[in-house]
Amino acid sequence: MEMGAQEFGVLLEGWQVLVLGLDGAGKSSILHYICSRTAREHMAPTRGFNSAQLCIEGLEMDLLEVGGSQNLRSYWPLYLGQAHVLVFVVDSVDRPRLGTARQELHTLLATEPRLPLVVLGNKQDKSDALSMAELWEELALHTLSEQREVFLLPTSATWASLSTDTSILHVKNLLVTLLSQP
Repeated sequence: MEMGAQEFGVLLEGWQVLVLGLDGAGKSSILHYICSRTAREHMAPTRGFNSAQLCIEGLEMDLLEVGGSQNLRSYWPLYLGQAHVLVFVVDSVDRPRLGTARQELHTLLATEPRLPLVVLGNKQDKSDALSMAELWEELALHTLSEQREVFLLPTSATWASLSTDTSILHVKNLLVTLLSQP
């Protein structure tokens, strides 16, 4: 049986930002940092979903993260119709699973061809992280429709530093810009 957001008891009002990505990519850490401006070294894997409300510059956003484990990915398309922006988090260090991340992302985008996409190349504080140019290629973002707005931003949400704070501020500012457009 398929379950939509209402069956899960999630109230979807205002602007919805859907946060997806493979398990271990750092979705929960990023949400935590966006909402609290504090980093956490470890977060438990999301077994279902997390949600948070954020008010920035008079704009109310519902941030909904659906877990990224293989058994939860089948639920991802159910939430796309409610979303105003899709944030897709990728572990910049997890090279073996980039192909899976690319496949899951492109499958999702095929069902919603105009939804703005913000890809977060997470864990940029790691020395072996792929660059933004490498992620752009690996995720085949250049193949996406020109009707879609696509953004790729570097992030790190487990390491408290000025660069972490700046990267998350860029994400917040971009979300405000995208949701403020007519």
